[in-house]
Amino acid sequence: MSFLRQSSLPLFLTALAGCSTLDAGLPAVPDGTRATLALLETSDLHANVLSYDYYKLAPDASLGLERTATLIRQARAEFPNSMLLDNGDTIQGTALADYQALAAPLSCGETLAVYKALNLLGVEGGGLGNHDFNYGLPYLSQVTGARFDVEGLDPGAPRCAGAAFPLVLANIYSSKTKQPLFQPYTIIDKRISATGTDGKPVQAVLKVGLIGFTPPGILGWDKRWLEGRVYAEGVRESALKYVPQMRALGADIVVAILHGGLDGAPYTPQMENAGLYLAQVPGIDAMLLGHAHEAFPNAASTSAPFSLPGVDKVKGTVHGVPAVMASLWGKHLGVIGLHLQREGQRWVLDKARTTVEARSTASAANTGAKRYVEPDPAIAPLVAAEHAATIRYVQTPLGTTDFPMTSYFADVGDVSAVQAVNEAQAAYLAGYVRANLPQYAQLPVLSVSAPFKSGAAGPGDYTDVKLGAIALNNAADLYLYPNTLSGVKVDGAGLKAWLEKAASRFNTIDPDKAAPQELVNPGFAGYNFDMLSSPDVSYRIDVTQPQGSRIQGLSYKGKPVQPGQEFLVATNNYRASGGGSFPGVDARSTIFSAPDANRDVLIAYIQRTKTLLRATHGAARSWRFAAVRTKGPVVFHSAPGKLELARAAGLDNITQLQADDGAGKGLALYGIDLSRP
Repeated sequence: MSFLRQSSLPLFLTALAGCSTLDAGLPAVPDGTRATLALLETSDLHANVLSYDYYKLAPDASLGLERTATLIRQARAEFPNSMLLDNGDTIQGTALADYQALAAPLSCGETLAVYKALNLLGVEGGGLGNHDFNYGLPYLSQVTGARFDVEGLDPGAPRCAGAAFPLVLANIYSSKTKQPLFQPYTIIDKRISATGTDGKPVQAVLKVGLIGFTPPGILGWDKRWLEGRVYAEGVRESALKYVPQMRALGADIVVAILHGGLDGAPYTPQMENAGLYLAQVPGIDAMLLGHAHEAFPNAASTSAPFSLPGVDKVKGTVHGVPAVMASLWGKHLGVIGLHLQREGQRWVLDKARTTVEARSTASAANTGAKRYVEPDPAIAPLVAAEHAATIRYVQTPLGTTDFPMTSYFADVGDVSAVQAVNEAQAAYLAGYVRANLPQYAQLPVLSVSAPFKSGAAGPGDYTDVKLGAIALNNAADLYLYPNTLSGVKVDGAGLKAWLEKAASRFNTIDPDKAAPQELVNPGFAGYNFDMLSSPDVSYRIDVTQPQGSRIQGLSYKGKPVQPGQEFLVATNNYRASGGGSFPGVDARSTIFSAPDANRDVLIAYIQRTKTLLRATHGAARSWRFAAVRTKGPVVFHSAPGKLELARAAGLDNITQLQADDGAGKGLALYGIDLSRP
C-alpha cells in the first residue's frame, strides 16, 4: 500500500506514490478478467463506539460501531475483495467524545476510543467531517496523528497516536503554506482476487484512489478555531484539480469521500451538500456520502434531495455514479459492489452489474418488533476503561427539575427541553452586555434555541430528562453540540425573518384536503427549528401559508414588534456565522462571540438555579399555531406511548393514531387538531 503522508512533497516524490511493489512477480492480467471490489462505508459515527446512550445512561441496541462491525464481518465474508472506509464526523458527538477531548484530554501517546475501534476493524482510508473540527486544530492534529503547518501549531512536533489509516481532505488549506491541511488524496495498491475468462483465479493489484471533501461552511461554523489558520475551496474546484492528478499517477478507480449530501440548488463554492455536482466531475467512479444523516439508496425515502433529477434512490446512483450514504451512529453500513473488467491494460467499471446498498443493523422480526445484529465482542473490551470513566463523568450532579424536559413534542409546542437553554443564554448575554457593552444596555435581550434531538434517528433520538436530579449527562442531552454562545443584533424585521426561516420546519397545509397531511418537513432539520420561549414574546405560525409568510402577531411585552425595533438575541456560533442560512444572521450582525460553550453556560445556570420548576422554566410558550380547521387529519411522528408528556405540557390537541407508523424507524403516528392551538 502506498499513500502520501505530506501533501507538500516535491512533484517527483509525489509521482513515486503511484509506483507499486505489490504487483512485482504477478503475471499480466489478461483482458476480460473480472473482479468485484466492495467499498464498505461507515459515516457520521459521532463517537458512538458502543451501543450505549450516555445521555440516558442506558444501553441502546439501535446504534454503535460495535454492531456495524458485525455487518462489516458479514460483508467481508460475502465479498473476498473489500475496502472499509470512513466518511467523517467521527470524533465528536457523544459524552465519550467530550470526556476525551475536554474533561480528561488524551496524552499524545493515547489513541482516541473511536480510532481504537476503527483501527482494529482495519479501516483503509477516511475523510473528515465538519464536526471533526469542533474541538480545534491542535486536538484534531493530535488525535488523527497528523501534523498541521498552520499558525499557532508546531509542524515539527512529534506525531501523536491516531488513525492507523490515511485521512484525505482536498478542499481545506493552510493559510500559512497554501497547501492542503491533510493530504488531499491517496492511492492505495489493493491486492485483489479476480477471475479470468477461463474461470480460473487471477491475482492482481488494483490502484484505488481516495479523495476527501468537507463542507466549506466549517470556516464559519468553527470560526474561533479556524479563522486565519485555514481557508476552504469549493468541492467541485478541488475535485477538478486533483482527480486528473490521481489518474495521471495511475489510479484505476477514484472514490470520492464527500462529507456532504445532495442539494439541487445552483452550485456555489460554499455549497454544503455538493454531491450532485461532484458526481459530474469526470474521473470519479464512486461516491461515499455523509453529513445528511440519511440512508441512501432508499426506495421508500421521501427526502426531497433523493428525488432530484439525476438521482436514482432505488439503484443508488447520482448522475450514473454509484453512491452510498450510511446514515449515522453506526446504524447502517454502506456497501458498493464495484464490478470491474480488465480491458486494454486498465480496469473498467461495469455500472450495469455494480450494486449499492445501505445495510441496516436492524431487521423486523415476524412479530413486527425490531431486532438488531449482535455486537462484535472485540470492540467493548477495547474501550472498557474509557466507557466506564465517561459514565462516572456524566453522573456529576448539577441540580433538580420538578418536570420532565423532553423534545418529543417540541415540533408542536412543548418548550420543556428548550426554555432552560434559552434562559441560560439570555442571562449570560444580558450580564455580559451590562458589564462590557453599555451601548447596547437598553436593548431587550432574547434567546433562541432548537430541539437538537427530534427523532431523525428513531424513538431514542429525543431529549428526555426525567424529573428529579439533573446531572452532566442531562445537560448534554439538553444541549447536544459543543457550540459557543454568540450574541447578534437584529431589528424587528430581521427577528420576524429569522422566525419565518425556522417555520420552514413545517409543510404547507391545505385546509380543504381530506387526505392526511404531514405537518413536519423532514428536509428541514430539527436543529434549525429555532424558537423563542419567553413570557415577553408571542407569535403564531400559520402553516396554511407558504414558507416566508407564516409568522403572525409577533409582539413584545404585549405590543406589536415594529420593523425597526432593535433586539439582542443569544444564539450559538453556528447560527451567528451563517449556519442554516438564516436571513440577516451572519458575522456582520454578531456583536459578541463568547469564549464559553452554550452547554457550559447551561450547566452554570442550572447550578445557580438549583431547582428548575415547570411554571418558571418549562411552560413559556412564545409561539402557537394559528387556528385553522382542516377537513382531513394533520399528522406528525414521535416516539410511541408519550401522550402523557404532551398533556403535561398543556398540549391537549394531540392524539396518538398508531403506535407504529409503519416507516420502519419505530416511531408512532400522532394527530394534531390545529383548530385548538
